[in-house]
Amino acid sequence: MRQVHNRIRKTVFAGLDIFYPLFKRFMPIQTYHYAACGGGNTLYHMFYNFVLHKEVLHVGVLAFKPHVAAFIMAFMITFPIGFYLSMYVVFQGSYLRRRIQLVRYFMVAMACVGLNYILLKFFIETLGWHEHPTLSLIATAVIVVTFSYVSQRFFSFKADKKPAARIKRRKASAFEA
Repeated sequence: MRQVHNRIRKTVFAGLDIFYPLFKRFMPIQTYHYAACGGGNTLYHMFYNFVLHKEVLHVGVLAFKPHVAAFIMAFMITFPIGFYLSMYVVFQGSYLRRRIQLVRYFMVAMACVGLNYILLKFFIETLGWHEHPTLSLIATAVIVVTFSYVSQRFFSFKADKKPAARIKRRKASAFEA
C-alpha cells in the first residue's frame, strides 16, 4: 500500500512542481503544495453552478438551499481528498496516528467553516462591505487559508523537530500494538 501512496505522491508532485518556479520567490515549496492541493480541491462553485443550477435541492421531506446543498456535497468529496493529500503529499513525517490526524483534520475543517461564516458576516454586515462581496471573499479566504495551513501543519500533522525521537517513538508504539 505504501508503494501506491508513494506513486500517487510522485505523480502529484510532478504535476504541481511544473508551476512552482512561478511562485518560488513568494513561498516555500510546502506552502505552495498546500495551496495548490487546496485550490485544486475547491469544488463548491462547480456544485453550486453546474450541478444544482442554483436551485433548491429536495431530498425526501428536506429542502436545502442551493448554497447549503453545494457546500455539503463539496465537503463530502473534498474532505477525504484533502485529508489524503495533506497526509501523504503536503505534511509528510507526522508521528501522530492516522486516526488522531483524521480527528484533528476534521476539527480544523469545522473551525474553518465557522471562521468562514463569522468573517463573511463581519465583513459584509458589520463593516458594510456588502457592495464589495468579492473583497469580502478574498479577505476571508486569506485569513481562513492562513489559519488552516498553520493549524494543519502544527496541530493535525505535527512532526517532531528531532527525527531520532520520532523513530524511537514509532519503534516503541510498534511493540505496544
